[in-house]
Amino acid sequence: MPSDASLPTHGPRLSTEVGRSAVLAAPLVLGHLSTGLIGFVDSVIAGHHGTETLAAVSVGTALFWLPMMVPMGTLMSLPPAVSQLDGAGRRAEIGALFRQAMWLAAVLGIILFGFMTAAAHALVPMGIAPTIVPGAIDFIHGIRWGVPALTLYLCMRYLSDGLHFTLPTMVLGFGGLVLLVPIGYVLTYGAFGFPELGAGGPGIASAVMMWAQAIAFFLYLRRSSRFAGLRLFARFDPPRWDTIRGLLATGLPIGVTVAMEGGLFIATALLIGRLGELPAAAHQIAINVASLCFMIPMGLAEATTVRVGHALGRSDVDGVRRAARAGYLIVLATQTFSALALLLGNDWIVGFYTDDAAVAALAATLLLYAAAFQFPDGVQVLSAGALRGLGDTRVPMLLAGLAYWAVGMPLGAVLGLGVGGLTTGWGPRGMWLGLIAGLLVAAVLLSLRFVRSSDPARLRLILNETGPDPAPDAARVTSDR
Repeated sequence: MPSDASLPTHGPRLSTEVGRSAVLAAPLVLGHLSTGLIGFVDSVIAGHHGTETLAAVSVGTALFWLPMMVPMGTLMSLPPAVSQLDGAGRRAEIGALFRQAMWLAAVLGIILFGFMTAAAHALVPMGIAPTIVPGAIDFIHGIRWGVPALTLYLCMRYLSDGLHFTLPTMVLGFGGLVLLVPIGYVLTYGAFGFPELGAGGPGIASAVMMWAQAIAFFLYLRRSSRFAGLRLFARFDPPRWDTIRGLLATGLPIGVTVAMEGGLFIATALLIGRLGELPAAAHQIAINVASLCFMIPMGLAEATTVRVGHALGRSDVDGVRRAARAGYLIVLATQTFSALALLLGNDWIVGFYTDDAAVAALAATLLLYAAAFQFPDGVQVLSAGALRGLGDTRVPMLLAGLAYWAVGMPLGAVLGLGVGGLTTGWGPRGMWLGLIAGLLVAAVLLSLRFVRSSDPARLRLILNETGPDPAPDAARVTSDR
C-alpha cells in the first residue's frame, strides 16, 4: 500500500494537460463522428427516397440503438481498466483481461441479436403509425446481422483507446463509411441488378460495414507491432467468471446509465412515431444532427476516462482532477461552437436531408431546441466519463435514472403528447423540452458527484488504505508473463 509520500501531489500545468487530452481525444472525436455519420448517411439516403422511408429508418434506428446502449456501455468498463493497469505498470495482465472481455462481447452480441429479432414484432403494439411499420421491420431485420460484429469491434476498440492509441478508431470509422455510402445507395434505390429495398437497404448496408470493421480491427491487432508485447491472441483462454463478473460489476451500471440517457432520446423518437410520418421524419433529421454534435463531447469524455484512469493508476491524486478540468475546458469550447452552428445554420443544415418543405420547417425548429441543450449535454457526458475513470459507476447510474426518467421523460410526455388533460400536447416541440430538462438535471447531479468523488483528501485516504484498483478483479487475471 502506498504511503502519503508515494502519492504524487503535483504534475504538469493545466495547459499541458489540456493539450494531452486534446491530442488523445481528437481521433476519438473523429471516430465517433464517423459513427454518427452512419446515421447521417442512412437518413440522407432514406430522406431522398421518401418521407415514409425516412420515418421507417427513424423508428428502426431507435429500436436498434435502444438495446445496443447496454452492451456498448457495459464494454466501456474496459478502457479505464486497461488504462489503470497501464498506469500501474501491469501491462502483462492486459492480454488476459482483453480475452475475457472478448467473451463478454460475444455473448452480449448474441443476446442482442435475439432481442432485436423479437423487438421487430413489438412495433404494432407500441402504436407506431401503420405506414411506418413495414419499413422499420425491414431495417431492423437487416441491421441485426451486424450486432455481434459491432460488440466485438467495440471491445477491440476500447482496448486500443485505453492504451492511449485512438488512431484506429478514426481510421476504421471513416473506412466503414466508404463501404456504407455506395452499398446503402445501391440497396435502397436498386441498382446494378439489385432489388429496391427501401428502408431495408440502409439496415443491410450497416451490417456489412460492421463486419468489415470488426475483421479489419482483428487483423490489425494481430499484426501490429504496437500490440505484440501484450500477446492478445497468444493463447486460447476459456471464460473465467471471476474476471467477467468484475467487468460486469463495473460495466453494467455504465451500460444502464448509457441506456437510460440514450433511451430518453430513443423513447422520444418512438413516441413521436405515434404522431405520424411528418413529425417522425422531422425528428429523425433533428436528432441525427444533434447526435453528430454529441459525438464531440462523447469522444472527449472517453479521453477523460482514460486520462483520469491513468492518473489514478499511478496514484496521482492531483492529476485526476487536472485531467477532469482539462476535459471540462475543452468541452465548454466545443459546445459553444455546436450551439452557434445549430442556431445560425439550422435551415441550411436540414436542406441536406429532405426536399419536403413541411418536414424541413419542423426539423429546423427542433434544431433550435438542440442548440439549447448543447451545454448541459456536454457537461453531463464529460462528468460521466470522469467518474468512469474513477470506477464510480453505481451512484451515477441512479442519478442518471432520476434525471432522465423522473424528470425528462415525464415532462416531455406531458408537454408533447398531452396527459390527463393537463395540456393538449405541443407535439415534437414539447418532447424536446423534456430532453432539455432531463439533460440539465443530469449535468448538475453528475458534476456535483464528480466533485465529491475526486476530493483530494478522499482519494488520498482510499489510496493509502487500499492502493489503486487497476482493474475489476485484475489481480485474479493470470498474466502472460
